Amino acid sequence: MKIYINNKPSDTAAATLADLAVELSLPDRGVAMALGTQMVQRTEWTATTLKDGDSVIIIKAACGG
Repeated sequence: MKIYINNKPSDTAAATLADLAVELSLPDRGVAMALGTQMVQRTEWTATTLKDGDSVIIIKAACGG
């Protein structure tokens, strides 16, 4: 299916946000995801399903100043 990741079109086979995190090799810590305009807690990623056309925002924490 086609979804948008950080406003860029992307094809994915992921069924959930947890699947997407694995597919994108996201780290276990320091990452947040939003589906549409709603932040989704990491504990809910496995229960949060994706559908064609969804918009996912991925935010990675960075150190520095």
